[in-house]
Amino acid sequence: MSRAYNFSAGPGTLPEPVLAALQEALLEFSTCRAGIMEISHRSKPFEGVLASAKARLSRVLGVPADYSVLFLQGGASLQFYQLALNLALPGEATDFIDTGTWASKALAEAKRVSDAKAVWSSKGTTYDRVPAPGAVQFRDEAVWAHYTTNNTIYGTQSKAPPVTDKRLLADMSSDIASRPIDVARHDLIYAGAQKNLGPSGVVAVILSPWAVERSKAVGKARGGLPSMLDYAVAVENDSMYNTPNTFGIFALEQVLAWVEGQGGLPAIAARVQARADRLYAQLDSSNFWQPHAQPDSRSSMNVTFRLQNSDLEGTFVKEADAAGLMELKGHRSVGGMRASLYNALPDEAVDALIDFMKAFEAKHG
Repeated sequence: MSRAYNFSAGPGTLPEPVLAALQEALLEFSTCRAGIMEISHRSKPFEGVLASAKARLSRVLGVPADYSVLFLQGGASLQFYQLALNLALPGEATDFIDTGTWASKALAEAKRVSDAKAVWSSKGTTYDRVPAPGAVQFRDEAVWAHYTTNNTIYGTQSKAPPVTDKRLLADMSSDIASRPIDVARHDLIYAGAQKNLGPSGVVAVILSPWAVERSKAVGKARGGLPSMLDYAVAVENDSMYNTPNTFGIFALEQVLAWVEGQGGLPAIAARVQARADRLYAQLDSSNFWQPHAQPDSRSSMNVTFRLQNSDLEGTFVKEADAAGLMELKGHRSVGGMRASLYNALPDEAVDALIDFMKAFEAKHG
């Protein structure tokens, strides 16, 4: 087997030591005499896995002790609806910062159950930027504000939360655990695991005490919420109202252990930014390359670009794949190229990509 350098936007690459641990646990986990996917979610061994996953996520991110950590299903896409259903009454104002496809999808779902509105958008410039932290004017009547920290399709990233006294909700799916964050500044954080936390099929949800109590109050006012969509039910049952994704949670726990072994988020952030800087420097080196995001909005996770000669883009992707640099094609909705630099991507992968780009430009420039 020959593993290529995987620049996929998701599911993203996983650390090789984690893959080895998962392989071993598939056949037999600990002393269970059965694999991790075969043991009961009510068993003591899996209860230990769940407790460790929650503890590691809390430790790595700095989650306050009174916050609730959940591991649910349905991905971020289900959270778009679930968060509004739980945290807004019918007709209440909820504000959104629209910085890309996923932010706009979250807005659309929230409109089903609240007076949701985009109070800032970069759609008019093809989502090439994010607002400065203090540039957004939220409605006085808004009960909370939602933003997406990183935008995988267009390659932009918010370096800091919006400046506001509103309660903040954040989709951190594609840059969670890549840098330190102020969890206490947020009342809800959610993230699909398949970028930096593990395989697809698990979504991590972090709720403040306000969010839990708000869910209870909204549920009562709505005459009850569907049990599978009720945050209060999920908290009460410790993510196990139904059978959870046991393998996904174990994998997430193993990835977080790897993050801690790397030195935690400060060390991860320094490495992530350094290699993103190297790749952007190559993109800025000549007009042959056309980066999409404005310089002050560039993502350290998803680097999006095109070629000045768009006819060469298919050739670039094909030749890169042949050179062991896979999944560099941009999202189907925008085209171009995208290099996703998630935590587990080896540093040498970025160096190999830069070397390939230099050779490609020399050949076709």
